[in-house]
Amino acid sequence: MPDFQQLENKIPVAPLKLVVLDSATELGDKVDKYLVDFRNNIHTVPAGDPAFKNYMQDSYKFVPKLDRFASGEAKASLNDSIRGDDLFILLDVVNYNCPYKMNGFTNYKSPDDHYQDLKRVIAAANGKAKRLNVIMPFLYVGRQHRRSQRESLDAALMFKELADMGVKNFITFDAHDPRISNSAPLNGFDNFMATYQFMKELLLNIDDLIVDKDHLIVISPDEGALDRAVYFANVLGADTGMFYKRRDYAHVVNGTNPIVAHEFLGSNIQGKDVIIVDDMISSGASMIDTSRQLKEMGAKRVFIACTFGLFTDGMDKFDDAYEKREFDYIISTNLTYQNPENVKRPYYLVADMSKYIATIIDFVNHDVSTSNILIPTSKIHEIVQKYNEGDHTLSELRS
Repeated sequence: MPDFQQLENKIPVAPLKLVVLDSATELGDKVDKYLVDFRNNIHTVPAGDPAFKNYMQDSYKFVPKLDRFASGEAKASLNDSIRGDDLFILLDVVNYNCPYKMNGFTNYKSPDDHYQDLKRVIAAANGKAKRLNVIMPFLYVGRQHRRSQRESLDAALMFKELADMGVKNFITFDAHDPRISNSAPLNGFDNFMATYQFMKELLLNIDDLIVDKDHLIVISPDEGALDRAVYFANVLGADTGMFYKRRDYAHVVNGTNPIVAHEFLGSNIQGKDVIIVDDMISSGASMIDTSRQLKEMGAKRVFIACTFGLFTDGMDKFDDAYEKREFDYIISTNLTYQNPENVKRPYYLVADMSKYIATIIDFVNHDVSTSNILIPTSKIHEIVQKYNEGDHTLSELRS
């Protein structure tokens, strides 16, 4: 539980309103329920204080109207007043399950469509809101974060564009490269991680895990994820290692140089449990190859933890790898759309991030430092200590 005492008698910036786009409906409903619970059952506010007007509500959620014309063009409209409100706009740019009609055909929204919807909602607010905050868990075009030849800098351009439109705070998770914030350095850019939720989900579902450097190792599947793995390993008191991708730079396939092989750098993993941490699983080929090599090297069990499980090529290859015991569990978050069929699989665990997002919104709405929720080291230490002492139920975490 975060330290909500920091919020006591802290005046909110403005009345809170959670604007949920159609791409984040399920996640938005859960976040809203936590916000209602926080403010009605946990927070205490001065009675009759006008600074806390509309502070306690039955719901903070507001759904904008997004209309599509038959040509595929669109517009956003707000059918409720947002004047003077602190708006938090929540969307999922990689939700591929949002259909619309165009010239009689059914299309599905792409990341570009979701981003355009966000800009339409901001434009519809038309300067009436007190403050604009965007919560975009998966960073739109975040993988196009640097220029190596004559090519677009989409991620930096996106952040600069939103800053120019009046967005004051931009909240994302596990950004591929948070340095895109340099394109608008005077605006807020917060990058949160799912480390605590990964560990919580793992400890709640695995009864015989031994969390120490002799029995557990945290692996980075490539150079880009090394910082994430090192932090995770240090917090757990575990060992760490990494793979590096040997690529064929003479060819380009699907926009990138194909991987020739994964080479391992690290200590002996014979008989150890392994956690592979990364920001996303796209097609999954690299992750399966990494986990297969770890099992061949003698790993006891392999747990794959990724913030965004996209599974762009479907789950068949994961089903096949699971049957061959090439990995044991996948832990992903609900920050992006979760195909219901994926979640049903026996090896698939979902780390719920809705309470975390609600906490972030609550703190930001009060203009209170988020440092204690940005780096949850002490919380991870606490649950690991309880687990190592024999409390494998961790019942307080299930609420």
